[in-house]
Amino acid sequence: MNDSQTTVAALKQVMNDFVAARQWHKFHRVDHLAKAISVEAAELLELFLWLSPAEVDVKMTDAAFRQALSDELADVMTFLLSLAHAANIDVATAVREKMARNAAKYPAEKYQGVYERPLKQE
Repeated sequence: MNDSQTTVAALKQVMNDFVAARQWHKFHRVDHLAKAISVEAAELLELFLWLSPAEVDVKMTDAAFRQALSDELADVMTFLLSLAHAANIDVATAVREKMARNAAKYPAEKYQGVYERPLKQE
């Protein structure tokens, strides 16, 4: 099944079933999962280490590189799903609420085609 045929809840269930079958829930504390996400994200980033934009474009046409990218993305995603489960966070709600705050912070008419970091409001 692909993205358009799969819900976030279904993916969370796949991950929960995997963890449960191995009796790993005791290890899946929110702090451990947050650390694991950081480690996996670093492995994802490592794929692009020292590559120029042109080299990235070439790499993106290579099947082996795309498989490695897919694997690392999946590692990050599975730990994100596990963290959402462990913290009892509804991912769809969290994303929608955060995007609403982002839309207010970065109005399209002001930020279209440019990026300026707004000053921190104290």
